Amino acid sequence: MKQYWLMKSEPDEVSIDDLMAAPQHTMPWFGVRNYQARNFMRDGMRPGDGVLFYHSSCPQPGVAGVAEVASGAYPDHSQFEEGGKYFDPKATPEQPRWISVDVRGVKKTALLPLSEMRQMPELEDMLLLKKGSRLSITPVTPAQWKVITGKLGS
Repeated sequence: MKQYWLMKSEPDEVSIDDLMAAPQHTMPWFGVRNYQARNFMRDGMRPGDGVLFYHSSCPQPGVAGVAEVASGAYPDHSQFEEGGKYFDPKATPEQPRWISVDVRGVKKTALLPLSEMRQMPELEDMLLLKKGSRLSITPVTPAQWKVITGKLGS
């Protein structure tokens, strides 16, 4: 059964434009260092699942496009890059701690700002909108997906 996700990215690191400019509009989703978000990638995501590509930590956060999960989970290479931003000294190739999936851009859309999403009663139970929610990856219900993609014109 197809599932839906919201995946946050800081646009100065990887933006929807970067994703759409990548070969086959596909890039690895790396650098996730939260166990719950990792578990969503490892245990929940499947190729073909829908993704709301969300720009975070920027002047106007919000959904910037639609994507899909393009691969199964595999070890995040950045955990092994000594001196790198995402290096984890406890991770080994034999026992990786962190996971990546490939994400394929489907469509860049007009930004649906977080402020507008907060005003939509249909989204009141969305994890992104819950007080204190900081996860970079969260599940999205089919109803929430339909409301947001309808607003995006997808």
